[in-house]
Amino acid sequence: MIMGAWSPYLVGTLIGLLSMATFYFSNKPLSVSTAYARLAGLLGNLLAKGHTGNLKFFQETKPKVEWGVMLVLGMLLGAFIAAVSGGEITGAWVPVLWEQRFGPDIALRLGIAFVGGAILAFGARLAGGCTSGHGISGALQLSVSSWIALVCFFAAAVATAHLLFHL
Repeated sequence: MIMGAWSPYLVGTLIGLLSMATFYFSNKPLSVSTAYARLAGLLGNLLAKGHTGNLKFFQETKPKVEWGVMLVLGMLLGAFIAAVSGGEITGAWVPVLWEQRFGPDIALRLGIAFVGGAILAFGARLAGGCTSGHGISGALQLSVSSWIALVCFFAAAVATAHLLFHL
């Protein structure tokens, strides 16, 4: 069943309500960058337990499945449901805009997406939070540092899109 694109007003309202519920029930903000780090730690424990256990970050932030990890899994499932119900899944591995600029190479597209994701994760850890932590939870609390981070996130996204698609 195709419903069409989701209303940004509805989705924004639902995210706001989810954020309020998260604060109310868990006394924690919505945030996923630590969850990604924990997932990396779990993978590290499988591949090189001794090394992962010696890293300072994982001595302070134990790799474990907790609510943030479940939030990440829920986000993936929710994005899939939204894409299916909105008719956004085309089966194309390379979006038209990307193909027009860089060609149809799937490996290049996936490689650039992976590198971009790694840079984004590094930046989120460096900034002390991700777009959901700063842009949703921090902004809702009127945190000045979160608003500054949010402006920087958007400025970097616009600059990157300009570099990739307009030069």
